[in-house]
Amino acid sequence: MNASKRERAVIVGGVRTPFVKAFSEFTRLDTILLAKAAIEGLLRNTGVSKSLIESVVWGGVILPSASPNVGREVALDVGLPTAVEAMTVTRACASGLQAITTAAAMIERGDCSIAIAGGSDSTSNAEVKLPQKVVHAMAPLALGRPTAGDYWSALAQLAPFAGVFPTRPKIAERTTGEVMGEAAERMAQRNGITREEQDAFALRSHQRAAAAIASGRFDREVVPVHLPNGSSVSSDGLVRADTSLERLAKLRPVFAKGGTITAGNASPLTDGAACVLLVSESRARALGLVPLAAITEWAYVGVDSRDQLLLGPALAIPKVLDRAGVSLQECDFVDLHEAFAAQVLSVTKMLASDAFAKERLGRDRAVGAIDDARLNVHGGSLSLGHPFGATGARMVSTMAHELARSGKRRAVLGICAAGGLGAAAILEQV
Repeated sequence: MNASKRERAVIVGGVRTPFVKAFSEFTRLDTILLAKAAIEGLLRNTGVSKSLIESVVWGGVILPSASPNVGREVALDVGLPTAVEAMTVTRACASGLQAITTAAAMIERGDCSIAIAGGSDSTSNAEVKLPQKVVHAMAPLALGRPTAGDYWSALAQLAPFAGVFPTRPKIAERTTGEVMGEAAERMAQRNGITREEQDAFALRSHQRAAAAIASGRFDREVVPVHLPNGSSVSSDGLVRADTSLERLAKLRPVFAKGGTITAGNASPLTDGAACVLLVSESRARALGLVPLAAITEWAYVGVDSRDQLLLGPALAIPKVLDRAGVSLQECDFVDLHEAFAAQVLSVTKMLASDAFAKERLGRDRAVGAIDDARLNVHGGSLSLGHPFGATGARMVSTMAHELARSGKRRAVLGICAAGGLGAAAILEQV
């Protein structure tokens, strides 16, 4: 499409539910109900009529098997017009960002002029899979009209009866068998990231998130969620304002004996949802909507999951900066997804490395060092939590609000994701 005729997508609103620990307040709310709470809060905050919405793009990782197109289900639950088309996208931890960039691309193409995009996940409602041995034996019974002989046949297939019970689910790479924490441990060792550095970064994340909450910075973003028992949750449940280096130092390594990654410097299992309202610039003007920011560029990359699984942002950020024609130093804010402190510190170390730039990016010099004052200014996933499908949308919403509030010009976002994926996006003041 001719770039001169391309409509820019602007963000006119962004919200999220409180983020809470899995198996706590939101246990009885699945990913669709969390998404519904977020979208209703977004429409309420922006004052935009449901009748104006043209599309919903939703991100998720733990998708319900009975209704995997969460986007369409929540559009119907919210009461959007039945003509509103909707879809669900999944790109592991970058799913929320993928939803937003997909919607932005639709607006740029002229496929729609106003869309809701975001993501949600409920770790509390992750489905526990039966072993395939059981599925293969029992499915014919459930799908047909079994006779007594069919039941005996199914039992015969299950014998011997070892391996017929569900096992504890784990987030492991299919290609390597490693869980993310194990991959992060290898990154920490390879890149020389110490336990003390990780704990200090985690402490800073909690302190900054706590300060943002205390100052009211999140007041326009966090919308209350009403629970089935009649109560409601209106604040984040994972931020620890009173933590300290001494407390963090007492935690034991989780993924390796003598390792450096603990529950304190890794993101916790979390339930929550986040979303933004995207509108073409001309439509926003016509409706009298004031943009918070525009999403101008984005990029996705893949890395070898057997090498450094979570290093993707170190390649995606340079790619998106090149597309935008700006340098890292021209970005007022840098917001990195905090899957693990070791992963964030590895990424920032690589961005500041001349050797990495030459070897992996084909550049003569490093992309640049990131001043702590610009990095994750309101904390991140270590303190706020990480509902897999929602994190990207949470980051976009927070940075859009911060650009509008501060009057600063530009923010760059970076996200690592399972499968060896990296994502990056640039938001700019309008």
